[in-house]
Amino acid sequence: MTGGQEPGGATALAIVATTPEVLAHPGLDEGLLAPWERRRLAGIRLPSRRDDVLAARLLVRLCVARVTGLPPDTPALAQLCPGCGGQGHGRPYLRGRPEVGVSLSHADGLVAAAVGPGAIGIDVEPSARRPGPVHVLRRLLPDADVAVAAAQPDPGPALLRLWVRAEALLKAGRTGRADQGDIRFIEWTDRPRAAVAAVACATPITIASA
Repeated sequence: MTGGQEPGGATALAIVATTPEVLAHPGLDEGLLAPWERRRLAGIRLPSRRDDVLAARLLVRLCVARVTGLPPDTPALAQLCPGCGGQGHGRPYLRGRPEVGVSLSHADGLVAAAVGPGAIGIDVEPSARRPGPVHVLRRLLPDADVAVAAAQPDPGPALLRLWVRAEALLKAGRTGRADQGDIRFIEWTDRPRAAVAAVACATPITIASA
């Protein structure tokens, strides 16, 4: 699991990996999950999707452990829906550690996780994926320059970068360009894993290996 570092003393951590890489990682297994997470896994019928969800939840625990210094089985990962206020779905957070932001993503054999102080969001997609059609993207990404991307000879890669950037921003709790505040971005293509990813965070970010 490869990556680089943004200059300036990074304080947030992000990792992109394949699902098999995470599931083969020593010290990471399903036993680290909370009972409610295991119940959710049990309800997923498609084995590949179940593995992706499991790997993403294990990877975020690895990131938390590296950022906080706690062992992977210590952090209590939870989720809260900002819309309905219900637990068990929605934005992830750590119980008892409101100062630590966490985010995770999974898509077709790829997983990503990010941990850092304050708001943070991460998204990953296969680099061959093509979001669209363009008229739908214009509704979903009102602040993104979809028209410029769509005018390129091969608009697919540019539109995908807009998509992962917008998803990362949304997961960080921001809704658009006017709501970005001090949020910064890192976008990158992980060629060995055929992945495109973006992180939105209020602090410098390290892209690390597991």
